[in-house]
Amino acid sequence: MSAVFNPLVASILPPPVPSVFAWARAYDGSKGPAIDLSQAVPGYPAHKDILGWLAEASGSLAYTGYGPIEGETLLRDAYAEHVGAIYGVGLNAGNIHITSGCNQAFMCAAMAVAGAGDTVALTNPFYFNQDTTLEMLGINRVLIECAAENGFLPKIEDVDAVLSKGVKALAVVTPNNPTGAVYSASLLAEIFHACRKHGAWLILDETYRDFLPPGDDRPHDLMKIEGWEKNLIMLYSFSKSYCIPGHRLGAITAGEKALFEITKIMDNLQICAPRAPQAAVAKAIPALVEWREANRSEIALRADALRRVMRELPQWGLASAGAYFAFVRHPFDGVSSAAVAEKMAREFGVVCLPGSYFGIGQDGFLRFAFANAGATTIEGLASRLKDFSMAG
Repeated sequence: MSAVFNPLVASILPPPVPSVFAWARAYDGSKGPAIDLSQAVPGYPAHKDILGWLAEASGSLAYTGYGPIEGETLLRDAYAEHVGAIYGVGLNAGNIHITSGCNQAFMCAAMAVAGAGDTVALTNPFYFNQDTTLEMLGINRVLIECAAENGFLPKIEDVDAVLSKGVKALAVVTPNNPTGAVYSASLLAEIFHACRKHGAWLILDETYRDFLPPGDDRPHDLMKIEGWEKNLIMLYSFSKSYCIPGHRLGAITAGEKALFEITKIMDNLQICAPRAPQAAVAKAIPALVEWREANRSEIALRADALRRVMRELPQWGLASAGAYFAFVRHPFDGVSSAAVAEKMAREFGVVCLPGSYFGIGQDGFLRFAFANAGATTIEGLASRLKDFSMAG
């Protein structure tokens, strides 16, 4: 008799991004260089100082052994001071746990607050790795609809109705992946108070926080609410802001009791996050403020370029855009988003992700990760999308 695999894992579809890359490899270059709007990676290199600090730490014997499960103290201190300054609160290393990327941060948070058979709420559209994480853990998923007509933001009455059914947590991504929608401070406060009313956790993924429009520096005031640590877990990724996605570094900000539970999980998942990147980023947080601000302005220029392009294409619809992403309505009624995205990649060299990868009822949309491409490259979308057809 053959051995069998875990059905919770076997039932999950393969990772979606490699399939899109396969479509892109079939492109013959006939329309010009490929325009890659697929994966959320910074479209510019890491600062030379980060590379130098990485090289220095990677070559040091000091970082070859196991480190603290919670993360290097120097990074936890630096990040606590950074987050505290953003939100106007006092934090310390005891509020910070360093992880190997934000996907791992979400898995740690989900495992800390919910077990097999429990239910966690996601918004629809959702970030697909959060959905599959819950599925492989045996945690039930319930969706809160976020309609295009409401800017892909949830209505508080829908949030309250779902939370009233006894879910253990609600996960929110803002600025959002895949839609780019930005949750206002007032909406986040309403959602948080609903979570507190129903005894649920709010898992707030702020991976793209540093790419809010210039001047929009404090996304919310949730940590100023007394007792915030009893219901709030915040997630973050260093990949985008510091251009080091390959080094896998993320962070959790939470109360000490939540981090006590997360430490147990992390010890079994990985023992500790990569140590050399932690040493490098600890230096980069205070040293590269102006560089990060310049990058934020650059991403805003790319967003503006995409908005200009979409105004030239009335048959296409820019349903939502912000930070790294745009959710674009394609003009082919009844045609799957996967079919549209595949043809765009193979024949027109425009590489993006189908909306169907991000939830139920999203087949009319495509996700453009515009942060990957410069403004000039983005402007080249206009001619390709004008010529694009599903015929033939």
